[in-house]
Amino acid sequence: MTEGHPDGLPVLFLDRSLGRRQVPDLLRSEGLQLHTLAEIYGIPADETIADVDWLARAGREGWAVLMKDERIRYRPAERAAVIEHRVRAFCLTSGNLRAQDMASLYLGVLGRLVTACAEPGPFLYAISRQGLRRLDLTMRT
Repeated sequence: MTEGHPDGLPVLFLDRSLGRRQVPDLLRSEGLQLHTLAEIYGIPADETIADVDWLARAGREGWAVLMKDERIRYRPAERAAVIEHRVRAFCLTSGNLRAQDMASLYLGVLGRLVTACAEPGPFLYAISRQGLRRLDLTMRT
């Protein structure tokens, strides 16, 4: 049942790690408003745009970021971009998921995403079958 984009949830921005079509289409079919890297930067630029650049844009636009790479918090430049641009980010912890499984994990915690987004960024949450947990952005490599 499609309910539309929840009140309080910013427009979503999907990282390339979630693909150009399947996951975005599944989320849109549930009424979510979102952008993909390919839509914002075009093809093939979406494959080469630096993470720090699209993270800065997402922060400026107020988009909540969905991605699959929780290791971003260990990369100093990307972690700094999340912090500096006050990005609100959510990442899947498993890298080997089908599109349907990725979309289902995000949809399964949708209410908690809305609650988390009531707070200003920066933040990074991990999403797994066990639910949602906030990750420490102050960690160093």
